Amino acid sequence: MEGAIEKVDASAFRQCIGLAWENPYVLRLAFSAGMGGLLFGYDTGVISGALLYIRDDFKSVDRETILQESIVSMALAGAIVGAMAGGWLSDRFGRKFTILLADFLFFAGSVLMASAPNPAALIVGRVFVGLGVGMASMTCPLYISETSPTNIRGALVSTNGFLITGGQFLSYLVNLAFTKVPGTWRWMLGIAGVPALLQFTLMLLLPESPRWLYRKGKEEEAKTIIRKIYPKEDAEEEIAALKESVDKESSEKDTKKVQCVELLRTTTVRRGLIAGVGLQVFQQFLGINTVMYYSPTIFQLAGYASNQTALLLSLVTAGLNAIGSIASIYFTDKTGRKKLLIFSISGVILSLAVLTVVFHEATSHTPPISVTETNHFHGNTCTDFDDAGVSAAWDCTKCLKKQSCGFCSSPTNKLLPGACLAANTTVGNICKAEQGRQWYTRGCPSKNGWLALIGLAFYIIFFSPGMGTVPWVINSEIYPLRYRGVCGGIAATSNWISNLIVAQSFLSVAQAIGTAYTFMIFGIIAVFALFFVIIYVPETKGLPIEDIEKMLAKRSFHLKFWDKKGKKETVDSSNKA
Repeated sequence: MEGAIEKVDASAFRQCIGLAWENPYVLRLAFSAGMGGLLFGYDTGVISGALLYIRDDFKSVDRETILQESIVSMALAGAIVGAMAGGWLSDRFGRKFTILLADFLFFAGSVLMASAPNPAALIVGRVFVGLGVGMASMTCPLYISETSPTNIRGALVSTNGFLITGGQFLSYLVNLAFTKVPGTWRWMLGIAGVPALLQFTLMLLLPESPRWLYRKGKEEEAKTIIRKIYPKEDAEEEIAALKESVDKESSEKDTKKVQCVELLRTTTVRRGLIAGVGLQVFQQFLGINTVMYYSPTIFQLAGYASNQTALLLSLVTAGLNAIGSIASIYFTDKTGRKKLLIFSISGVILSLAVLTVVFHEATSHTPPISVTETNHFHGNTCTDFDDAGVSAAWDCTKCLKKQSCGFCSSPTNKLLPGACLAANTTVGNICKAEQGRQWYTRGCPSKNGWLALIGLAFYIIFFSPGMGTVPWVINSEIYPLRYRGVCGGIAATSNWISNLIVAQSFLSVAQAIGTAYTFMIFGIIAVFALFFVIIYVPETKGLPIEDIEKMLAKRSFHLKFWDKKGKKETVDSSNKA
């Protein structure tokens, strides 16, 4: 085992690249299954830009914050059900079948969204897409993990994370491409069916997971696939380890049913679930998908009024996210899962502190409302502003807190006093028609808006290579074979439930307490996440999946995350359950 770890440390990434020439079959398995990550990522990113134009077409959506949140989060509600069902389906019918079903659901949802005549139909389409994404989110990493050689398993599972971020980047490119095309958001959402069709076609040509086949009694079929994946000298050793694991499972109890009480009573499963579920929950409560779902809106809150500008800036953050996931492919097996997580969360804490300060300053120092500027647009003044009778105390922030009001900047300088007008498309067009003026309904003009871009960029740079991908890697390898589908489904479900809570509440919370304090809450949660990783998450770098089970049986706390010469484990042997 020590030799395997040293080998991973030295050359895992180079081996992964070299595999394209030595054994392209393995990469074909990984990237075909990883298309599920592309579906996940595209759906995460595309709604952020589409929402800007859905608001323009459906006025009820523009008026109701909760309706905007519902369009975003109903896909997450579907994903919760999809992840729960995916765990059972992947154990009962196989990993391959579940991925194919996910592709079908995703395609059907994309067609329904593209043709939606009203917000209700759009929400139904989002639920269908969510069902497919939920299934794919837990099944695709599991399939990759079970069809990957041990020494590059982390790197290959991380390709799923790379394709998630690649899908997000692609979605922003598509959003920008269709901003001037009739139908805008319908094209943005409808094109999502293309990667679903592509993966469906690719998966039809691939085999089932050899570990699932072996457990179902199809031993010869499983052995054939393993021999295609592993070098000849390693294949027999892998088959022997798999046989030992399945024989042990069969001798312990009936394998037909897995009950929740049994999961909690089984030491290795319980400890694995604490680490796996905890990572998935913290991944979402660090706020990553508020950035991915609402990044154009966040940039508008920071003072960038134009839809196109907000989308272009969002493309920058999506690109950084994709670059970070490439770094994860390199560092996951070289540095180790736990070190990468600790580095990632530490950087996220600092970035969220910067964002808190930037947004606090942006909302505390905004242009005042000028009676002269407002009267310039006679007949279009915001009713709330007229009724207040204290115009001297109003500034842009106070104006926009009234949902019926919008801010029209000074034609000379957007930071000078401007007008508080009725917030509707007609008045907005009248404002923008005058040279030099900009129309704001989300956030106010700010001289420090560029710092929001810097803060979000660093947030993505730190989050992506660690917390962005490692939770999926660990959850694909930390559970015993018998419980892998069920536990993976539980972990993925916890991820989607957390995702739903954050996505459904972000705009409302930001509206109630301000964007600055919302980011501060994420920062406080990140501190708790750091301590959780240090205490409960084991280092699984370079360990065969069967050996991870043995490690969890020995220890419940995993405080140590650095290597010492002469030591082959990265966990403190003194911290035993």
